[in-house]
Amino acid sequence: MHAGEDYLTKEKFQEFEKELKHLKTVKRKEVAEALEYAKSLGDLSENQEYQEARDSQAILEDRINRLEAILKSAQIISTKSTNIVSVGSVVALEKESDKSRKSYTMVGSEEADAARGKISTCSPLGLAAMGKSKGETFSFETSGGTMSYKIIDIK
Repeated sequence: MHAGEDYLTKEKFQEFEKELKHLKTVKRKEVAEALEYAKSLGDLSENQEYQEARDSQAILEDRINRLEAILKSAQIISTKSTNIVSVGSVVALEKESDKSRKSYTMVGSEEADAARGKISTCSPLGLAAMGKSKGETFSFETSGGTMSYKIIDIK
């Protein structure tokens, strides 16, 4: 597995499939109805409702296209090694500067959510940790200086 590829858990893949189906079946119909209603109001050049409906349609189609691209190229995270940090690993880290500990799950960029402890393999922390083993120390540069962590555990 290479950092930077679109990796998804099975759950996130299914969530995106469900969202895509909803957008194609329900939201497209709603937007089409709003567009038809706005057209019925007359002069399109100064019709704010028509412009808003067109904008909604563009945003919807962009999201549909993005989801289709993600689902087409995504690799489902399956088996993971507990010997080295890889996509899907839960990594317990100790910050060298203050010995504070925190656990992160290594995920693809589409699933990253730092507030929930899901770190992208493309982030500075993720890139530095990938491929490392339990007990190893690694560092990476941030705008605030160099950060160093020790890998306490990998699950």
